[in-house]
Amino acid sequence: MSLPLIDIRAWRQFTMVAEELHFGRAAQRLHITQPPLTQAIANLERQLGVRLFDRNKRSVQLTAAGAALLPQAQDLVARALAMPEQARAAASGEVGLLRLAFVSTVGFGGLPQWVRTFRAMNPGVRLELTEATGDVQLQLLREGRIDAGIVLHAHDEPAPPGMARQMIGQEPLWLALPQQHPLTGEGPLRFAQVCREPLVLFPRAILPAIHDGLQACYAAAGHALNVAQEAIQMQTIVNLVSAELGVAWVPQSVSQLQRAGVVYRELQETPGTPALPACETSVLWATSHDPPVLQRWLQVVQESEAPLGGAELELGGPRGGPNLLEP
Repeated sequence: MSLPLIDIRAWRQFTMVAEELHFGRAAQRLHITQPPLTQAIANLERQLGVRLFDRNKRSVQLTAAGAALLPQAQDLVARALAMPEQARAAASGEVGLLRLAFVSTVGFGGLPQWVRTFRAMNPGVRLELTEATGDVQLQLLREGRIDAGIVLHAHDEPAPPGMARQMIGQEPLWLALPQQHPLTGEGPLRFAQVCREPLVLFPRAILPAIHDGLQACYAAAGHALNVAQEAIQMQTIVNLVSAELGVAWVPQSVSQLQRAGVVYRELQETPGTPALPACETSVLWATSHDPPVLQRWLQVVQESEAPLGGAELELGGPRGGPNLLEP
């Protein structure tokens, strides 16, 4: 047999009488007169089918049933009274959960500072971080499994359908070369010197617009991409360059990743040489899902002076895996 739903007001009245063990004082705390309070407790006992108080003209005492219910009733009332403030805090983004994915390149740049600043300013928000490539992030966003992603893409590349984007910064592509390569020496580095070199390159699915931009540059110079090895993560690409499998085009911020046997060089643009695609880093989120905690993250990133190149944050999974940073 199901019991009737009891109003939270009745439980508050019960806790007041139980704490005071006096109907008159309890009524004063509730800002009501004593007769309605007495009637309310009688109604509560009738609904429960048990006596909560033993009372006579001189004293009020809890019954065994009343004493057993009191801690739960106090907790219920306390949580109910806290709910309006909790709702306000959640609506303003002061509390909650922010599920954020990021590409590995921002681990070499502003991400450590953004995380520290966000957690210091928002102690009531739990931040869940997942390292994932852009294609994986897009799928996670579409499935509603993350709130936002930090992605790398070509400059001026339009946002995917149904997505909004806030730019963080731009950077050029630099060339990572094995340390013993002849092009690591002094003097300007020109595209014509490197367009025949074997490449360690990311798959097109990871960064399609940048991949296509590189392919167009090589085609304009009369060459095809000479891909010796593909790799997903920038750390792996740099390690394979160190192993002398080829050279690699990487965002400038990756030059913060110092690996033995690797030298980074900036390409000198010359007249008539096709320009390499520029990289842009942005926060990406679904237009249908814009929680208040995300706006607080966007504010931290927007106001931060952290460059794309900086300290490294190691949180790796090979292509996309959960990592948790909790306050």
